[in-house]
Amino acid sequence: TAPPPGADPLELKYHHFSAIVNAVRRLAFFTAVNIDGVAWRSIKRASDRWILDPRIPKTAQAGEELYSGNPLDRGHLVRRLDPAWGPSLATAKTANDDTFHFTNCAPQHEDFNQNQNTWAGLEDYILQNADRENLRVSVFTGPVFAASDENYRGIQLPRQFWKVVVMVKKKKLHATAYLLSQAKLIQGLVEADFSYGNYKTFQVPISKVAKLTGLGFGKLPTFDPLNKTTESTAVRELTELTDVKL
Repeated sequence: TAPPPGADPLELKYHHFSAIVNAVRRLAFFTAVNIDGVAWRSIKRASDRWILDPRIPKTAQAGEELYSGNPLDRGHLVRRLDPAWGPSLATAKTANDDTFHFTNCAPQHEDFNQNQNTWAGLEDYILQNADRENLRVSVFTGPVFAASDENYRGIQLPRQFWKVVVMVKKKKLHATAYLLSQAKLIQGLVEADFSYGNYKTFQVPISKVAKLTGLGFGKLPTFDPLNKTTESTAVRELTELTDVKL
């Protein structure tokens, strides 16, 4: 029997965001963050200090042992600055620091994590297109878990990531979805041989993300500009942010 809402021990609440952890994969199933552009504060990045979340067993989360001595980066799911808002600088800094829990990162090859301008810029671009009087955006992000994902140090490495962004545009609810996928699948991944294809960013219907993840997004697909197009024609590769259909 599923626990009542709010009682799931693998639902972890942080400042302005939450993570739902998949204890089998030892990574976040998905994260959800609220961004308040009006109350947002700039927090300088200090030395990264990633920590395990003491509220759940160590066996339910991938820690430093996954990332040491290889080309894997700790890729933020909730971006560091997204939850950095609030009535005081101290609140914003606490939210910023909360993003450095291992439950909020996923293993990403360094070539991906350092070369993802389109993916990383999506939320900024969408914030710029949100109503100026209501700069509030909710972002859901997570990996796509597949049975065929390559196993490395006891962790299966996701090959795709998704994002659903919800905002107010022209005083109406507006939702879009994106998929980050490798042009080639991971091949022959062993201790000394990481072979990754190039990642590409696509705008896709929310229904496609739902199908890939098994998640339900309620009525959000009805507010998706790609909702009425077929899946085969709706998938749009984004080579630059102006390709986004809002």
